This record gives sequence, structure tokens and C-alpha cells, in this order.
Amino acid sequence: MKTKVYIDGQSGTTGLQIYDRIGSRADVELLRIDEDKRHDAKERRKFLNAADIVFLCLPDDGAREAVAMIDNPDVRVIDASTAHRTAEGWVYGFPELSPGQRKAIAAAKRVANPGCHATGLISTTAPLVRMGILPADYPVTCTSLTGYSGGGRKMIAAYEAPDRPDELSAPGLYGLTLRHKHLPEMQKMTGLTYPPVFVPVVDDYYRGMASTILLQNRLLNGKPGAEDIAERLSDYYRGEHFVNVVPFGTNPGTIYAGQNAGTNRLDIIVCGNEDQTAVTALFDNLGKGASGAAVQNMNIMLGLDETAGLED
Repeated sequence: MKTKVYIDGQSGTTGLQIYDRIGSRADVELLRIDEDKRHDAKERRKFLNAADIVFLCLPDDGAREAVAMIDNPDVRVIDASTAHRTAEGWVYGFPELSPGQRKAIAAAKRVANPGCHATGLISTTAPLVRMGILPADYPVTCTSLTGYSGGGRKMIAAYEAPDRPDELSAPGLYGLTLRHKHLPEMQKMTGLTYPPVFVPVVDDYYRGMASTILLQNRLLNGKPGAEDIAERLSDYYRGEHFVNVVPFGTNPGTIYAGQNAGTNRLDIIVCGNEDQTAVTALFDNLGKGASGAAVQNMNIMLGLDETAGLED
């Protein structure tokens, strides 16, 4: 029997990317609401309760509204919004986070898909905290470079407009109040005592993300060098399909944020020396940073090969 899947918010960037990954799968029946009824509460409620798996690709308020409409206890939800990432009763959808995370996702009725920038920081910082290398009260800083597709349809339209302003040709720092919406999940899922200082940067390319934390090794427990940190992270993620730690010293010297575009792969690249370390998570903001991660979570929840429908 095919799994019935409904994407609420099917016309947005994330919804379209999920559809691209599952629309042709033989094991999935995709429920499609008429375009002129996608804001009709009665019609939405019908679809939300008819599905086995619901993807929510909506603004936060819309996601909360959708969850409130579901009264069928068998419906399982994967929310791509920020609304439930630190909420009680929701499982965080980063299966590589710890040995028990994948099992928790498999059993969950409610899964909160990670934010794209959060995926980058959590993938590098959480293991270091959990292994006791990075003190929980360390003053973590992170810069995260993203393609403009992460900003959704309005930003895509602005960057691709023929008469766009000249400033869009250069990197743009934003979130300069230092209160980015991904910070709560970053702090909770890493176990940091204080939220990191986080600055996102959008640039003139479509997709791809490079999130980097910078470390002073003398302030780390045991004072490990960059190569030691790379080896410990490699051990932490050993056996994972989508998360890979690049062998220390093999990076060619420049990291390009779009290298993993079009894949669900997340590569961790450790650079530096005995005194200082840079740890970069390199991935696709539309892949492992959003829609690819959502499909991976669906596969786990259904007991399927978690790589089904996803690009390496």
C-alpha cells in the first residue's frame, strides 16, 4: 500500500523541492489540493487528516494552525518551519545528531525539520560539546554563507530580476541584531550555555551553504590541535551516509559554498593548526538544509532506506 503524503505549502520553494524528490516515487501517493482551494480551511483540514505523512512548508503561524487542524491520531507531521523546533513533544529532525536521534525520529508522530543555518552550526558544534572538547560556555561564533534560494520566492525574484540593484552582486550580511530565528534551536541542540554569535551572509548564487565556527584551541578541553579535532569528528560521524568528515589536510585550499549543491551530502572540513581551528559544514541549503532533510526524515519514520529519493 502506498504512503499518502500531503504537502501543505506545496507551491513554496521547500514544498516544490520536496515534491521533486518524492513526486515520482512508486511507494508514495501524493495528495494534491486544488490551487484555488489551498487557503480554504475546510479543504485543507480534509487533506491534512487524509494523509499518512504531512509536510508543513508554511510560515510559523500557518504551521501552528495546520497542526491544530489535525485530529486524525495516525497522521504524522514533518514541519519545515521554525514553529516547533524547540517545542515540547516534537523530535528534532537531524538523525546524525546522536545514536538515539534516528530511533526517536522513527518513532515520532511530530518531527521538526532543522533550519538550514542551524544544520550547519549544530553538525559541527554539538559533537564537540558532547565529546567534552568544547566547553558548554565557550563563546561560539559562526558565519554562515548561503545562496539566495534560502530566502524563498521573494528573494529569488529579487536576485533574478533583470533590473536588480547593483548591491545584490556582492555578499550581504544580515540578521545584524544577532537574534536570528535559528538561534533557539542552535543553543538547545548543541547544549551551549549561551547562544552563539551568529552572522548569516547571502550571496549571488542560487544554492549551497558553508557554515563556519572559529575556535581558539587553548580554550578547548585538552587543547587539541586542528588535526586532532578532525579525527574526533570523523570518529563521531563514522558510518553515516550523508555526513562526512573530510580527511585533515586534503582540502585544496579554498572552500566554495556551492560545492555540494544538488545533493543531500554534508561535508565537514576542518582547517587550521595547533593554535586555531576553523570547522566548516558544507551542504546544500535546499538539500540537507531543508527539503532533502525532510525526505530523509520521512524515510526514517516509514522504516525505509533513508537514502530513498535523495542524491548523494
